[in-house]
Amino acid sequence: MAARTTHAAPAERRVTRRRTRWLVHVGLILSCLLVSGPILFTLVKATQTTVQVMSPSVIPGAELWHNLKGAWTGSDFGIYTRNSLIIALAVTFGKTLFSLMAGMALVYFRIPFKPIVFGFILLTLMMPTQVLIVGLFDLVSKHPPPTWAALFSWIGHPLAPTPYGFNWSDSYWAIIVPFLASATGVFLFHQHFMSIPLSLADAAKIDGAGPLRFLVSILVPMSTNTIGALAVIQFVYVWNQYLWPLVIIRRVNRQVVQVGLNTLIGTGVQDIQWGVVMAGAILALIPPLIVFMLLQEQFMRGFALSAEK
Repeated sequence: MAARTTHAAPAERRVTRRRTRWLVHVGLILSCLLVSGPILFTLVKATQTTVQVMSPSVIPGAELWHNLKGAWTGSDFGIYTRNSLIIALAVTFGKTLFSLMAGMALVYFRIPFKPIVFGFILLTLMMPTQVLIVGLFDLVSKHPPPTWAALFSWIGHPLAPTPYGFNWSDSYWAIIVPFLASATGVFLFHQHFMSIPLSLADAAKIDGAGPLRFLVSILVPMSTNTIGALAVIQFVYVWNQYLWPLVIIRRVNRQVVQVGLNTLIGTGVQDIQWGVVMAGAILALIPPLIVFMLLQEQFMRGFALSAEK
């Protein structure tokens, strides 16, 4: 009896493990379907006609190519995509570069009141763009100071209301420059550089390497995963911007793809070709997907390293 019990116990444990494994896999599959459900639904509807889109049918149709062609040629979708690519690449590069240098300065340089400075940087995470949009609109859209005296007066009173700005309306600068600073990027690089021994900086200084050489030759090669993770986050964030470009950009040839999707909807509910709209959403999804696929390994490793720290 004791031998039978001994042999039966491992068998029961194996059965329990199999059941648990199946339950885990079913839960993961359902979670993936739940998360990817909107994308799958959009992809299916992009293959259907307008009548089929308005019906509850989820059977793929045969109109995908027609809808994609209509989305691309029915509006200035190519121009919108080009503008979004230029802006997203510029902001991603600028944010990564400035975050890299700021994180290096906060870790390896002697700065007065460094913890307070770092705390103020993190405090900006609690201030979304929507809160600053009115003041940012005034700063970007108004004309610059006409004279040097007005300029110095403007700089000397940063907290006072001013009638001056940068006159960047309807330009790439209006969407690129206000988003070049990133508290998230500074935090990521700060935490990453804190794990790198300070002896490397001392050794580089003894060898005659300056701060720029130390950054390019030592810190950047050791930070490729963090750079890749931040690049993916910032590219997707900038690509999906809608409110600020809608407010500050008026010219069609400067508008971004997320705002340009509205042109596919039109003005009348009866005239909306929802299959074309769904196809446009699929086209707008492709560039971020490509960026994520290219930097997927660095993205996952970057967050794995952050979790270990």
